Amino acid sequence: MRDTWGPDRGVHVAVRVSGLVGLAAITAGALSSTMWIVGVGVWAMIAAFLTELVYRP
Repeated sequence: MRDTWGPDRGVHVAVRVSGLVGLAAITAGALSSTMWIVGVGVWAMIAAFLTELVYRP
C-alpha cells in the first residue's frame, strides 16, 4: 500500500502554498501600488516554479 502523505505530496503542497502566497502578494502590491510587495510576490512565484521544475519524483 502506498503512503499518501509521502515527501512528494509535501513538496507539491509547499509549491502550491508558495504560489498562492506569491499571487496574493502580487495582487496586494498592485492594489496598494507598492512595488516591493509585488517584487516579493514575483520571487515567491519564481521559487514555486523552480521548485516544481527541479523536484520531479
